[in-house]
Amino acid sequence: MKLFQMKPAQAGKHRMASFLDDNFVCAGVAGIGDLEHVSQVELVARLAQLYGPENAELGRRVEELGCFVHDMQDGDYILIADGDAVHLGDLGDYYYVDRYDNEEDGGCHRRGVTWLKGYDRSEMREELLPFLEEPHSVSRYGKPVSKEQLASWLVRTTSMDRSSQNEGSSAVPAHLVGEALSILEAAMRSDDADRRVRAAIAILQYAGQSNLNG
Repeated sequence: MKLFQMKPAQAGKHRMASFLDDNFVCAGVAGIGDLEHVSQVELVARLAQLYGPENAELGRRVEELGCFVHDMQDGDYILIADGDAVHLGDLGDYYYVDRYDNEEDGGCHRRGVTWLKGYDRSEMREELLPFLEEPHSVSRYGKPVSKEQLASWLVRTTSMDRSSQNEGSSAVPAHLVGEALSILEAAMRSDDADRRVRAAIAILQYAGQSNLNG
């Protein structure tokens, strides 16, 4: 799958609350109409007509809106960092809402989102931090990412977490730990993507604890 980041401020409005409440994200460019069946060439032409061919904004708008309309696909994942909070979502198809195609709102170009989980920025592993801090309002991570790889990036076991895990693990018999790991291993092969991700996170947390103890 592909992984994208977006900024919560679009078309001059901070939209994170609406994104979460109404399960969508939007790219804020008004005045160019529905883009569902519009090619990249036509998109460039519409933006050039809107901004003017010599406008310094044109290249950035082409890149960002092209990413939103053409590069994103149903089933890709998105991360939105809003202060210390980071929200992970599963993207849906592009759609256009005509009543928001105006300068006052500008949120007419949309994609549905199934929000999966929220994180604190401090939980992110270092691999993700530069991506979240990119200046572009919409951008794609440089290479495809598996759900299991993403799960590993979204887990950072702190010293406090490890201390708690160590205290709890001493009271759990070894044969139960082995049985639990077998169940997680089976869950990793499930057809349910969310179940695989949760199992991957649990195994990575256990592995972090084991490496510390070793």
